[in-house]
Amino acid sequence: MDVPFKNKGGRRKAAVPEVHGQQTQYALGEQIGFYLRQANQRHVAIFAGLMAEKLTTTQWAALVKLKELQPCSQGNLGRETAMDMATIKGVVDRLVKRGFVHTAPDATDARRLVLTLTAEGEATVARNLSIALKISQETLSTLTLAERMMLMELLQKIC
Repeated sequence: MDVPFKNKGGRRKAAVPEVHGQQTQYALGEQIGFYLRQANQRHVAIFAGLMAEKLTTTQWAALVKLKELQPCSQGNLGRETAMDMATIKGVVDRLVKRGFVHTAPDATDARRLVLTLTAEGEATVARNLSIALKISQETLSTLTLAERMMLMELLQKIC
């Protein structure tokens, strides 16, 4: 069964095919990844335009989650922010270099790094919280409240 959907102007677009066997044709404009990538590009552009201090989305996620969890191991921060080990290491290295995060060896496991926010890291989070909320609002601005709630629920379901 094909599932119709509408474009930004509210007009009906091509149907999203349900895949039954190998007979369905692949059309890029009918793939969820195509729209997820565009939505992410829009969000990242809004984020870059509004977020102060030239933070990236991954740096912001790490700072906010670290504020919530600190002290926290680098591995746990990666899990909590849905970043693989290589990505979280690079993000943390850049945040340390900028003076936002302090690292120290774990007292019980020398292989583990324990992270905390520096005073500058704490201040950066505090300064940017309202901006982060504005970014989310702008990203979702074309949706009604019910659509926003539905989108969040559906994304959580597939994640």
